[in-house]
Amino acid sequence: MSAAIVMPRWAYNPGKERAPDREPLESAKQLVPLRFASFVPADNGAFRYGLALHDRGFFWEAHEIWEVVWKAAPMNGRDRIALRALIQIANAGFKQRQARPRAASRLIDEATALLNELVARGIAAERESVAARLRADRLREELGNETIPGPIRLTRFFSGEKMKENA
Repeated sequence: MSAAIVMPRWAYNPGKERAPDREPLESAKQLVPLRFASFVPADNGAFRYGLALHDRGFFWEAHEIWEVVWKAAPMNGRDRIALRALIQIANAGFKQRQARPRAASRLIDEATALLNELVARGIAAERESVAARLRADRLREELGNETIPGPIRLTRFFSGEKMKENA
């Protein structure tokens, strides 16, 4: 992630507060190519920024970043499935914040189904991809735990030294 990219000054909450702090998000979106060639690298700056956003409680913002990454990911690939699961988890965190537990639960169910599909497809060939670095089986187990005390710190579910450095 580029040193020039900073965290938003506030977490957006529609109907409750001011408009989103878009400037840092727009800077991060510039780190996404029009199309990733064959996989989404887990060390892509925008992807990692989305992780940092999510783990700091910027759920709406993480969703915004990951959606841009998802759109640039190769069609029908493992990375699109992994990113979609992460987007749904971010959406669930956002719904929890809005005191909408049923909506959050539905989104967690959708994320779990996507993680099931990812696990069923087996290990990704591209070792540096988002899908290969994501410990989908462990995250799926965590999502199935009904005693989750709040938002999940997603960085814990990614392997690799570079991922841990920015945790």
